[in-house]
Amino acid sequence: DFSIPGFYSDKEGHRKTSLALQVDGFSAYTCALAYQLTGKTKYAVKAVYFLNSWAAINKKYSQLDGSLVMSYSGTTMMMAAELLKNNKNWKAKEQGQFAWWTKNVFRHAANSIRYRNNNSGDWSRFASLLADVYLSDQEDFQKNVDMIKNELFKQIAPDGHMVEEIKRQGNGIWYTYFSLAPISASFWVVYNQTGENLFALEQNGASLKKALDYLLYHNQHPEEWTWFKNPVTGNKDTATGFWPANLLEAMNGIYHSNDFDAFIAPYRPIVYPRHDYAWTYPTLFPLSLTEYK
Repeated sequence: DFSIPGFYSDKEGHRKTSLALQVDGFSAYTCALAYQLTGKTKYAVKAVYFLNSWAAINKKYSQLDGSLVMSYSGTTMMMAAELLKNNKNWKAKEQGQFAWWTKNVFRHAANSIRYRNNNSGDWSRFASLLADVYLSDQEDFQKNVDMIKNELFKQIAPDGHMVEEIKRQGNGIWYTYFSLAPISASFWVVYNQTGENLFALEQNGASLKKALDYLLYHNQHPEEWTWFKNPVTGNKDTATGFWPANLLEAMNGIYHSNDFDAFIAPYRPIVYPRHDYAWTYPTLFPLSLTEYK
């Protein structure tokens, strides 16, 4: 039972119980990537170990944040599984068991909260998209795409602020990042699966790029954040990782922003190894809408 108490009612309990999936998922994804890059079997075997362990042991999720943490921390499990699909080191029976876990635990958790209109909905839709790709479920994939499009311009205001996330008092800048990371990652999944470019969407001046610009500016100038005094900002020493640098590094490949590049350049390579997993190795794997073949 992946049982995670609500963060604001039990912060330490929440953090402690979330670590199992965060550490194992990051390890599985990193090993799967290492196998892809080196061809060394030992990395595939280790990644499969983590995937099989979760598929064999974890049968449900519970408490207030079980579904949410499953969605934002378990994405690396799906990424690893996709990289190792049909790998000779992963037996067919084991892959079948993992597919069961994906459908009945991971995606079930994500789909249970994907109707939400804030960051938790964004993470759950991203997680569900990844599961749909692994399961080859085109119908549910399209449902997620439709939901993402429907929510986007309810979330992003014309000036770029995130309507729901600025309500989070001193953590408004963090939650802005925490919403834009899965939105942008969902766009990337959709582009790779269908060729549809959601990064170009714009309505009444609102766009993903506008929201990213707003995030970067106020992370650099928190004194101008009008929603709450002295908001938390991300930097290279942030415990979870250097947000929003990981997000902006990834999006720089899409939008080619001088401002993004100037912010990120002193800190490359960017790695984001903890907590939430949309953009984990953005420097190692740069994005492009035109240069991939």
